[in-house]
Amino acid sequence: MPEVDAATDAGGSAGFDEDLALLRAAAREAGAIALRYFGKNPEVWMKGGTSPVSEADYAADAYLRETLMAARPDYGWLSEETADGPERLKARRVFVVDPIDGTRGFLDGQKSWCVSVAVVEQGRAIAGVLECPAAHETYWAVPGGGAFLNGAPIRARETPPIAEMAGPKPMLDLVPQAWQGRMHRAAYIPSLAYRLAMIAAGRLDATFVKPNAHDWDIAAAELILREAGGRLIDSHGQTPAFGKEKVSHGALAAGSGELLAMMAVVIGSQHG
Repeated sequence: MPEVDAATDAGGSAGFDEDLALLRAAAREAGAIALRYFGKNPEVWMKGGTSPVSEADYAADAYLRETLMAARPDYGWLSEETADGPERLKARRVFVVDPIDGTRGFLDGQKSWCVSVAVVEQGRAIAGVLECPAAHETYWAVPGGGAFLNGAPIRARETPPIAEMAGPKPMLDLVPQAWQGRMHRAAYIPSLAYRLAMIAAGRLDATFVKPNAHDWDIAAAELILREAGGRLIDSHGQTPAFGKEKVSHGALAAGSGELLAMMAVVIGSQHG
């Protein structure tokens, strides 16, 4: 895949750092908007009968769309809470947004939810921010710049003797017997983006991701994890591409080193 200049490219687009600054400012304010509803019993609707969305999601989404598209009117827009359309496929760069990743946890009063915002170009995130206001955490990254949490560099850890692993129980049950004694099953974390950030920060070692994760769940977090030395891969061992016509993905695995290699075999055998 062609690399894009980290400064301002020949086409005149904003550089990675300029887009990162825009995302950080917008995500900070969107997080503050969402926080006003946190613990206050916001109005909730069900999407497709199974997935909750709240007035906090819509308020944060509206702010992000207005602010980001005003700053970059030539960029495309892809958000969980906005109807998708084909016009974004014509844009060189696309904002990929989840105004609240982990809405169920948000509504339950858990702190591990975040505003997830990324800029995607040629299938890869070139700037990513996770704003987690209830947890007082902000993660960000650009390609080649490292990953950061509240301004401090973070790094995925090497596989320890006992690995802290997350993900759906049926997928964890498929881990080979030789590894079952080497892993501890982490408590459920509703926000997938936050789960990936925990791996990037060395607070979790790995996670399986069940099929049907969407670009807005993972685009920003994948970049942060990659810059922290980890990877998010599909059943073919490839990093998912973002901003394409299809925005959902099959089974995924996130982690690093020998642990991720084992997980790749597991999802490859079941979902390849």
